Amino acid sequence: MDPAHTVWAINWAGGSRYFMAMHWYARPKGDKHQLRVAPALDSWNKADDAGQVRLQAFVDDTEALVAATRVDGPWALRLDVGLPAEENLLHQKDLDNYALRLAFRLQDADLVSVWCTKRHSEHSFVRIESAREVPPPREGVLIAEPTASYARPDHLYHQQIQAAAAGAAQLPAGRPVRLELAFVVGPAWNWLNLWKPTIDALVPLLGHSGSRRTWDPLDGRIIELGMHLTVDKAARHVVIGIAAAPE
Repeated sequence: MDPAHTVWAINWAGGSRYFMAMHWYARPKGDKHQLRVAPALDSWNKADDAGQVRLQAFVDDTEALVAATRVDGPWALRLDVGLPAEENLLHQKDLDNYALRLAFRLQDADLVSVWCTKRHSEHSFVRIESAREVPPPREGVLIAEPTASYARPDHLYHQQIQAAAAGAAQLPAGRPVRLELAFVVGPAWNWLNLWKPTIDALVPLLGHSGSRRTWDPLDGRIIELGMHLTVDKAARHVVIGIAAAPE
């Protein structure tokens, strides 16, 4: 990340211990598999809906494609989404919505890092490899410690993350963004469920879409997304390291 454009804001509230314990992992760069079925965005529609059918076909075929490359021990997943040249890379096509269902399908206790990118390309790719731990970003890490459940209807989880980011400068408008999220959770929590509500709360960093919805950031401009997991048996609430920078 470019240190001239990184964000530096911390809401510690005891987070220093968690920051030191957070694990950050390198983006996989090993052998890749070209997808046979185009990536599809997450869908909440009925099973026979066209979008849901495309999603299931993508997940099913990609699971079969990577079956022989699964590894023992902590591992990382990378999905590179290729989009047509006429598509605006910074508008919608949110990366977490591409990666989520595939991660749910492939997930086991050793999945500790998920990366997703998008670019103009005729092809999309997937990689699985052993996770390689790297140092955290030297600066530009914001620490959020939401104590509320992400599923609360009053959106307190979102509000607590937004409050942690409120003092940070918004990333330059109209620029593509790289974002990494490092989650520290207890062993009973599924960190995949935290992706979307966490990103939705980052309006102070990403800007707002202009819709009527409060939690609607311009997250389509994220063109590289990395998410990392640390399980802490003593964790009583979620702690999140957030590192964002313009591309």
